[in-house]
Amino acid sequence: MSLNPLSGAPNYRLQIKESAAKELESVGTKKDRNRIASRIQALAEDPRPPGSEKLAGEENKYRIRQGNYRVVYSVNDRRKTVLIVKIGDRKDVYR
Repeated sequence: MSLNPLSGAPNYRLQIKESAAKELESVGTKKDRNRIASRIQALAEDPRPPGSEKLAGEENKYRIRQGNYRVVYSVNDRRKTVLIVKIGDRKDVYR
């Protein structure tokens, strides 16, 4: 019997900072919020999806894009966790 690694069970546990949750709530439209939430949920399966970029000068921090919004997160491979740090418009998120 072989185990299928793509069985749908999350590989990583998602955590979201309270400040990032508030930032998600303040995103422009419900459609944008739903798209961002879907992208975040997908990080449990693959914390470094195609299109994600490691942030320069930051250890274990990455970002994904969703339209004009960016999600900044850190990955802890030892604990198998993804921590959502910041969500915001592309022109403001890195400040």
